[in-house]
Amino acid sequence: MVANRKHMHNTYTKIVAGIHKYFKENSFDKAVIGVSGGIDSALCLKLTADALGPDNVTAILMPEKGVSLDENFLQSKTLCQFLKVEFFSVPINKFLTDFLSLPWKPSDLGQINTKARVRMIVLYNFANTRNSLVIGTSNKTELTLGYGTKHGDFASDLEIIGDLLKEDIYKLAEHVGLPDEFLKKIPSAELYSGQTDEEELGMTYKEIDTILKHTENGLTKDDLIDKGLNPHAVHKVFRLREINKHKLNPTPIIKATS
Repeated sequence: MVANRKHMHNTYTKIVAGIHKYFKENSFDKAVIGVSGGIDSALCLKLTADALGPDNVTAILMPEKGVSLDENFLQSKTLCQFLKVEFFSVPINKFLTDFLSLPWKPSDLGQINTKARVRMIVLYNFANTRNSLVIGTSNKTELTLGYGTKHGDFASDLEIIGDLLKEDIYKLAEHVGLPDEFLKKIPSAELYSGQTDEEELGMTYKEIDTILKHTENGLTKDDLIDKGLNPHAVHKVFRLREINKHKLNPTPIIKATS
């Protein structure tokens, strides 16, 4: 337990110092972050406030009325008040309605991804208005699988927990003292009613993180299956990494000059 606390303290120190250094090197003082009520954005808000000071951090709560749970909004609001950061509530329903009047009927996937992109547009509107940088809230598990929306929640100026697997997010959140309601909450992007991350992925975060840790040691799919890991989960993790890698790569440029 002592070794784990020391490890988490070192992780916390590195992230807070990294945030502070990045902002100083790029001549920015202020940050803006979307806070959903989930553990990732709650942890990012705490880390950013510790690094820059609460006066330099703004949180924007962007619920979709009828889909987002009221308890998530209230817990986000309470956390902002506790950390003494400025916050705004910007429901996204009115923005989404306009997309339904497009000349084509948006698919369910198109509309779901639009939710994530609308939220990022709101964040960048604030960032440009207040000369702030947008803090990303994606963890290493999500980034590795490409489990997120291109130009949506994967768009930001700085990813501060992108080197932490989901299991490490919980450990660090507990270390910094986030309330139990964040630690015990079932992960959900709330992109539609009743959605949960693990049900959508078809695997638990624990299964995914176990596989990802082994792949960092150079083990192949066959190696992992031989070790007794769930073959379905192993194949799915490798497939998601392959088909979604474009989400994190720079946009390709066609060469037309020598």
